[in-house]
Amino acid sequence: MSKHYNVIIIGSGPAGYVCAIRAAQLGQSVAIVECWADDQNKPVFGGTCLNVGCIPSKALLDSSHKFIEAKDQFAAHGIAITPPKIKVADMLARKSDIVSQLTSGVAGLLKHNGVDVIQGRGKLQAQRKVEVAMLDGATLQLEAEHIVLASGSEPMSIPPAPVDNTLIVDSTGALEFTEVPDRLGVIGAGVIGLELGSVWGRLGAQVIMLEALDSFLPSMDQQIAKEAQKIFKKQTLDIRLGARVTGTDIKEGKVEVTYVQGEKTLTEVFDKLIVSVGRQPRTKDLFASDSGITTDERGFVYVNDHCATEAPGVWAIGDIVRGPMLAHKGSEEGVMVAERISGKPMQLNYECIPSIIYTDPEVAAVGKTEQELKAEGVDYKVGTFPFAAIGRALASGNTDGMVKIVADKSTDRILGAHCVGPSAADLMQQMVIAMEFGSTAEDIQLMVFGHPTLSEAVHEAALAVDGHAIHMANRKKR
Repeated sequence: MSKHYNVIIIGSGPAGYVCAIRAAQLGQSVAIVECWADDQNKPVFGGTCLNVGCIPSKALLDSSHKFIEAKDQFAAHGIAITPPKIKVADMLARKSDIVSQLTSGVAGLLKHNGVDVIQGRGKLQAQRKVEVAMLDGATLQLEAEHIVLASGSEPMSIPPAPVDNTLIVDSTGALEFTEVPDRLGVIGAGVIGLELGSVWGRLGAQVIMLEALDSFLPSMDQQIAKEAQKIFKKQTLDIRLGARVTGTDIKEGKVEVTYVQGEKTLTEVFDKLIVSVGRQPRTKDLFASDSGITTDERGFVYVNDHCATEAPGVWAIGDIVRGPMLAHKGSEEGVMVAERISGKPMQLNYECIPSIIYTDPEVAAVGKTEQELKAEGVDYKVGTFPFAAIGRALASGNTDGMVKIVADKSTDRILGAHCVGPSAADLMQQMVIAMEFGSTAEDIQLMVFGHPTLSEAVHEAALAVDGHAIHMANRKKR
């Protein structure tokens, strides 16, 4: 006999658990199905983000940042310190404690909101039924008015570098190194590769990044990307573009990597190799062939603007649908679906979803890039402002980078904002709010910004859009 709910959600990552909580708040009877279990067979909530993605990587980034401050930057502040030493085991323990706090917090929130937790692997069947393969081998049948698929994503692999989770690791394995490798190779210079390379590079590893593409961060605004690349080079991240890995070989406990760059075939030997070439939707065995769900050639589930699939009453959110694989994007899709299930016509503005790279300095953006606007034939104007001219940045010793704002030339409406520099993620959130309310560059120009703050760079960049920046010489506008 099947158990019936209003809403069943498969997956408890940021998309799934947020959807479950919001649906329960709106009066729905909700069950969430999760197959991830710890070594005591207790369910693990939070998906990739909380367990092996966003949160643990940011914990390590923060620890490694503090180490490099103590090692290289305290002296400039008049702080004398003996050469610091990193205790990798303690750093990993701190990371694990943070993960545990957050995942147990999600468990408490689900319980508080009356969400039933069903432990096992869920598979969508026809007619909005879910078959759950329990950990003990039994099978449970569930059904609901609405099914939400939120199974998340997993690291992609490439044949030339098979992951063994010993010497060749994916992004998960890179969070668990028990010591700092002398030489670290990273395949892929995207968001995850840059963050993980930064962690171990700060702690003393010689980091070489092999990126198959000829351009650096091609989806970012290219002025910002080039500025970021210059900064990372100063930090001794060796980023080699147009470097396509063709093979790996394990020799005497090390990894020999062969790659092609231009017309040359080259080799490098590493103590560890991180494969960071992107992520793919986790949709294998998620639904039966007669469930009414269809996917594209990469495995992404087809949905409309409101995350409804082609099967009536079935929704899909997060990393398994179109758009960037970002935890905050998935969470808001979860809220939108819960609201729409409950009769509230919420919509999500996909034009105002920020993207962030948590390097030092951070790289963040929202909206259109300059190259996108050129391709679309939009007439636009640009304002940039460097942190080197911001008093607060100079006082803190964080002067690398800039803020860039792009606005429509005729309407003055802000179309995009981009930043590489200190607190870029938080500064760009200001621009998310501005763009959500349809702000113009003039709106930002007329606002009062506190002094001294990093956010003054946003104000000055908005002023620079019209050639009115105060604290730098303005370039003549075209």
